[in-house]
Amino acid sequence: MFVIKLVLKNALRHKLRTFLTILGIAIAVMSFGFLRTIVTAWSAGVESSAANRMIVRHSVSFIFPLPYAYKEQIARIPGVDMVSYANWFGGVYKDPADFKNFFPRIAVDPETYFDMYPEFVIPPDQLAAFKAEQGSCIVGEKIAKELGFKIGDPMPIDGDIYPGRWDFVIRGIYRGKDATADETQMLFHWNYLNERVKELQPGREGNVGWYVLKVHNPAEMPLIAKTVDQFYLNSRAGTKTETEREFQQSFVSMSSAIIRSLEIVSYIIIGIILLVLANTIVMAARERTTEYAVLKTIGFSSRHIIGLIGGESLLIAGIGGVIGLLLTFPIAAGFAGMFPTFFPVFNVETITIILAAVVATFAGVVAALFPTIRALRTSIAEGLRAIG
Repeated sequence: MFVIKLVLKNALRHKLRTFLTILGIAIAVMSFGFLRTIVTAWSAGVESSAANRMIVRHSVSFIFPLPYAYKEQIARIPGVDMVSYANWFGGVYKDPADFKNFFPRIAVDPETYFDMYPEFVIPPDQLAAFKAEQGSCIVGEKIAKELGFKIGDPMPIDGDIYPGRWDFVIRGIYRGKDATADETQMLFHWNYLNERVKELQPGREGNVGWYVLKVHNPAEMPLIAKTVDQFYLNSRAGTKTETEREFQQSFVSMSSAIIRSLEIVSYIIIGIILLVLANTIVMAARERTTEYAVLKTIGFSSRHIIGLIGGESLLIAGIGGVIGLLLTFPIAAGFAGMFPTFFPVFNVETITIILAAVVATFAGVVAALFPTIRALRTSIAEGLRAIG
């Protein structure tokens, strides 16, 4: 108890220096937590992938379509319980320069898509209204709140991949079953897209962007993938079949250099925390060399010296770490508010909190290591002669 009181008194002896050190650690921990949140948010789609879903896309590139005729053929493959399909639409909603207006717009099969993705929850009456009206659409709760959408609102889209004016009516708003579900999508009837394309651009109709398969046994996925791809090996549109996780990972890997850079910067921040804290603890220990010699003279053991130096270091690191973690949440929330659709899922994960706490604790221990060793090795005579 006496050592704890001394630790508190030592920490408050130079209030401004202690305050600035805590502030520096807090900012560094907040930066570390924020960067780690960006990294985890970038990979959110991978982590939320279903274990029993597969994606069938064009073997050359995701941007090339697949024939609609593949649907029934794929559905007959043993082990496939359900087949759905979707098509990237793109388009421009209002001002394209505003990130709030950037959200996925996808043509889907209304009869199967929500059965395929049970993590998207929508009231039955809204789903029924959506299925009954070909020009209708469903939007995620996140963009509905952000852009003020309500049931019955019109949603005009200017096409780019599919030129022309496209008018939709919002008939449903879905929400995520949990925090990992993407609530930033706009979904509409593939038939509506196909009929308009047939009318305006003959020859482009009858294609989908990709197929989604629900399999009965995840262990059979490699065999199903091989069967599908071999079936269309010599067709005009070869396929590449992979698990949903692999499909999502392929998009993340396109930005691997950015992700790697963010991870490196987050590790550099650990070094910054160490330097800031170590500088303070080394200065404090050097100033108190004579005091430590006096304490040894009156009977304080090495354990007490370790407690004094290490305790002060851990106290400062702990306070700075806690403040930094508390700052991470509003900073992350503010960033997510600025780019609501760019990062569909942007939450401070538990692992990020744990890592930040470990980093702060590690910094406290390492920063105290050198001055502690120096204080223990300094003899009483040398300590009494020292001038702080």
